[in-house]
Amino acid sequence: MAGLIRKEDIDEVRARTDIREIIEGYVSLKSAGIGTFKGLCPFHDERTPSFNVRPQVGSYHCFGCGESGDVYSFVMAMEHTSFVETVERLAARIGYTLHYEGGKPGDRYEAGMRRRLLDAHKIATEFFERNLYSPDAQEAQRFLGARGFDPAATRKFGVGYAPRGWDHLLKHLRSRGFTDEELKATGMFSEGNRGLYDRFRGRIIWPIRTIAGETIGFGARRLFDDDQGPKYLNTPETQLYKKSQVLYGIDLAKRDMTKTKQVVIVEGYTDVMAAHLAGITTAVATCGTAFGPGHIKMVRRMITDDGSGGEIIFTFDGDAAGQKAAMAAFQEDQRFVAQTFVAVAENGMDPCDLRLHKGDAAVRSLIASRRPLFEFAIDSTLVKYDLATLEGRVLAMRAIAPIIAGIKDRDLRPAYMRKVSGQLGLELDEIQRAVAYAQNHPKLSRIQQAEATAAPRYERLNEGPQGVPGAPGYAGIQGAVHADAPYDPAYDAPPPEDHVAPSAYAGQNAAAHPPSSIQPAVPQPEATAPAVEEFLTPDPRDPVARLEKAALEIALQYPELISVEQWRNLAIVQFRYRTHREVAAGIIHAATVMAPTPGIEWINCVRSGAVEGVHPAIAELAVSPLPVSSDEYLPNFVTGALNALFEQQIARQKSDLMMRLEQLSANPDDEEFEAVQRQLLELEMRRRQLSTQRG
Repeated sequence: MAGLIRKEDIDEVRARTDIREIIEGYVSLKSAGIGTFKGLCPFHDERTPSFNVRPQVGSYHCFGCGESGDVYSFVMAMEHTSFVETVERLAARIGYTLHYEGGKPGDRYEAGMRRRLLDAHKIATEFFERNLYSPDAQEAQRFLGARGFDPAATRKFGVGYAPRGWDHLLKHLRSRGFTDEELKATGMFSEGNRGLYDRFRGRIIWPIRTIAGETIGFGARRLFDDDQGPKYLNTPETQLYKKSQVLYGIDLAKRDMTKTKQVVIVEGYTDVMAAHLAGITTAVATCGTAFGPGHIKMVRRMITDDGSGGEIIFTFDGDAAGQKAAMAAFQEDQRFVAQTFVAVAENGMDPCDLRLHKGDAAVRSLIASRRPLFEFAIDSTLVKYDLATLEGRVLAMRAIAPIIAGIKDRDLRPAYMRKVSGQLGLELDEIQRAVAYAQNHPKLSRIQQAEATAAPRYERLNEGPQGVPGAPGYAGIQGAVHADAPYDPAYDAPPPEDHVAPSAYAGQNAAAHPPSSIQPAVPQPEATAPAVEEFLTPDPRDPVARLEKAALEIALQYPELISVEQWRNLAIVQFRYRTHREVAAGIIHAATVMAPTPGIEWINCVRSGAVEGVHPAIAELAVSPLPVSSDEYLPNFVTGALNALFEQQIARQKSDLMMRLEQLSANPDDEEFEAVQRQLLELEMRRRQLSTQRG
C-alpha cells in the first residue's frame, strides 16, 4: 500500500483546486449572487436549479436533496472513487507531488482498483491508436477514408484499430504490469478454457470517455466477413462503464453544450465525428442503447434545463427504425423543460452519409431544418390510421390528443388543434374535447405535473438593487420578512431532520489564534423565548428565524467582515432555534481557535466545533446566496443584518426587564428597582447606537 497521504498535502490540494471548475465539468453553473453559482443538482432530478456552489469556501450544497460537501466528496460521488484515489487524481491535475506516511512512495501505482482500470484504458487507447497507422490496419484506414475521415480527424477522436489475433492487447497490458484480475475487470477481455483473450479483434475502435475525458470503455466496428460477432461490439458493464450513463463525444461537446444550451443526439460514432467536423460541435451519441433517463439527466445538467431556454435535437435515419426511435424519444419528451426537435434528412441519410455526399453545409442545414418533436410525432401517428374512414379518423384523433395536450407552449395548442381538425375532417370542438380529456385523465396527469414543475415557482427575496442596504426601497432585514412578503422556501428550507452529512473532512487544526476579546465578554443570558425544544427546526415564516439565519450566513461566508465588537455581541446572542444555536456554537468555537478567514479551513473548523447533526445546516448556510448585488454593498449589509439581530436580542432583554420592573414597582425605592432601571437605560442606549449604525 502507498501509506497515508499527509494531511498537509490533502489540505493543500483542496485549497489549490477550483471547485467551480471541477463541478462545471459535470454541471452547467451560472451566477446566483456574489460568489455563488447555481445549477441543476447532479444528485437528483429537478427542474428548478437548487444546487449551489460557493468557490470561496470550497463547498457545494443542494437545497433540494440536502447533498453537500467539498471538492473531494463531489469527485468521489461523481466518479465512484475512494478518498485516496480522489486526492491523487486532483493532485495530478494541478501537478502537485503528494507525500505519504507509513508506506513507500513507489507503491502509489497500487493505490486503488479504479485508478488501475483507468490506467489500463489509457494504455489500451494509445495501443489502438498506434495500430491504426500500421501496415496491418489498411482495411480500417480504407473504411475511415471512404467515410471522409482523414488522419487529423481520427486523431481528434482517438480512433484506433484492434489487430487481428487473440492476445495482442493482452500481452501488451501484461507487460505493463497489470494482473489478470485487473484485466478481467476492464471488460476488454473475454475468458475461455485457455484463459483470457482479446475481446476486440480486427475492428475499428472508438474510445468512450467521461465528461472529464477519461476513457472508460470502447466501441468496436466489424471490418472482416469472417468476424462472426455483431456489427458493433461495446465494452460490457464494468465498474467504470455504465452504458445508460455515458454519451459518446460528451468530452468534446460539453463546453459548447453549456454555452449554447443545445445538444444534438445522433445515432452512431461516425455520425458524431461527421457532425463535429461539419461544425455541429454539440453532437453526442448513445453507446449501444436507447436514449434513456440516465442520458437525459446528464444532458439536462449540462444545458441547465430550467426553463430559461435550450433545445434538444434528435437526428434519426428516415427508415422505419429511425421513426420508431423518434417516437421512443418523444415518450421521454416530458422529462425535458427545453424544447425538443427532430431533424431527418429528406433522403433518409444520416449525418455521416450526408457529409460524405453533400458536404459539411448539408449537415448544418439538416440541423437548422429541425422541426418540433411533437409535430413529427403527430405526423408519424397519423400515417398509422386509415383516414379515409370515419372510424380511422376518430381513432387517430384519440391517439393524437395526448400529443397535443403535451405541447409545452400552450399558445401553440389551439393552432395544432385547428390543423388536426382540418387534417382529420372533424369538428374543432371534437378535437378540443379529446385534448381536454387527455389533459384531465388520471393516466395523463404527468403532463400537467411536468408543466407545473417547469414553471418558475418562486421569486427571489430582495433580489436586485432594491435588496441592497441603502438602495431605494430597501426595508432592511426585518422589513423583508413580513408574512405578506414574497420569499423563496428553497432559500430558507431547514435541513432534513434525518439527514446527517459525513464529517470525514472536519476537524482541521488551526494555527492562528484570534484576539481574546472575540470571546464573550459576559455570560450568555438565559433564554426568554419558549423552551428550545419547541423550536428545533427554524420556521422560514418567523422573522426571528430569518434574522438568525442571515447572521449565520455572514459568519460562515464573510467572517473577515465582522468586527471584534460584533463578534462579542454575536457570542452572547441567545438563538431561538436549536439548529441555529448549535451552528452558532461551532462558529464561536472556530473564532476562538483561528483567525476568522473565509475558506474551507474556516468551514471545517466550524464543523469540528459543532454537533454532527447540524453539519448539513452548516453546508447549506455556507453556500446560501446573500441578497446583495455587488461587493461594494457587502459591508453595509453585514452591519445591517447583524445589528438587526442584536436589536432583536435587546428587545427581548428589555421585555424581561420591564416585567421585572413591574413586579418591583410596589417598592420603587428598592435598590434592585434602580438597578433594573439603569439596565433598561443602558440597553436603550445600545439599541439606539445599533439603529444609527444600521440606518
